[in-house]
Amino acid sequence: MPPPKPADTVPPEVAAVSDYEPLACARMEPGAWAYYASGGADEITLRENRAAYDRLRLEQRVLVDFSRPGSTAVTLFGQTFEHPILLAPVAYHKLAHPEGELAVARGAAAAKAGMVVSTHATYPLEDIARAAGAPLWFQLYIKPDRGLTRELVERAERAGYRALVVTVDAPVTGVRNRQQRLHFKLPPGVAAVNLPGESPMGGYGAKPGTLAAGSLAQAPTWKDIAWLRSFTQLPILLKGVMAAEDAARAAAEGASGVVVSNHGGRALDTVPATIEALPRIAERVGGKIPLLVDGGIRRGSDVLKALALGASAVLVGRPYLHGLAVAGSAGVAHVIELLRGELEMAMILTGKKTLAEVDRTVFWRD
Repeated sequence: MPPPKPADTVPPEVAAVSDYEPLACARMEPGAWAYYASGGADEITLRENRAAYDRLRLEQRVLVDFSRPGSTAVTLFGQTFEHPILLAPVAYHKLAHPEGELAVARGAAAAKAGMVVSTHATYPLEDIARAAGAPLWFQLYIKPDRGLTRELVERAERAGYRALVVTVDAPVTGVRNRQQRLHFKLPPGVAAVNLPGESPMGGYGAKPGTLAAGSLAQAPTWKDIAWLRSFTQLPILLKGVMAAEDAARAAAEGASGVVVSNHGGRALDTVPATIEALPRIAERVGGKIPLLVDGGIRRGSDVLKALALGASAVLVGRPYLHGLAVAGSAGVAHVIELLRGELEMAMILTGKKTLAEVDRTVFWRD
């Protein structure tokens, strides 16, 4: 069963985003924790997503004139956000809190954060939009049933969602050994309610013979991105891009933006950390479309590093779920507020007043 509802108060011992993780682990059922925490195969990429940020060194500046107010505001696809920290799409929020995505939406609104709602949400996408009280983005898996896929897009449009974030890196599920060892299955009351008839969580990775079986015949291709563009006016971002060639093609094919993502280290193991892939992609795209990045962000200084290397904004996933499990919507808001405060601190100490000023000069140069 889902865990009991946490008290919506932030524990006094939480001083940093990472402080929520052990508290959330202690609260959650082991299988559910493995679902959120696990990476692909040996979890090398999962660890690298974090470690790569730690290897980047910042250069502190002094006596900078801050007499004029600065800002962390960013405009994406005609929408202005007070800061560049968005909530990434993650499935099955009820595993962490019985109010699931509703609590997350309220926390995001309190922290002035954009939220991307998963196709595999545990509440109807319309209910989440009402709880948020502000425009959201909708994460889309292109399903074999293209009619169902189109219906999801049209529902999102009617409910006021302002962009589509199309996950493109999951034609098969990654090998998730940590989940396999616990034989994790979704508990009663936790389901992808926006996908009627969707079977419960399946296996992990491709079975022998998958390539020859023809079962990938309905997997999405570049033609499906053109198909989406043919009937929706929403901006379309492609999430899961790690190759510069794919990012360049996304721009050429009319995508509105790209999310540099390795699925939180949950898909193909031993691919690079997202922050390592970002500079090459930014150079290839050349500012034609905005780039967002996720994976491994635990400090506001990480946000600064991502912006300096070419991102317009970042998405965080596991950290806000940890906050959700511990303190409900208050925990979600607190995670974002911690990151935002640390981002502003890092900007001040590297001498940057606005996001437009953030560039590679924030890094230590040998």
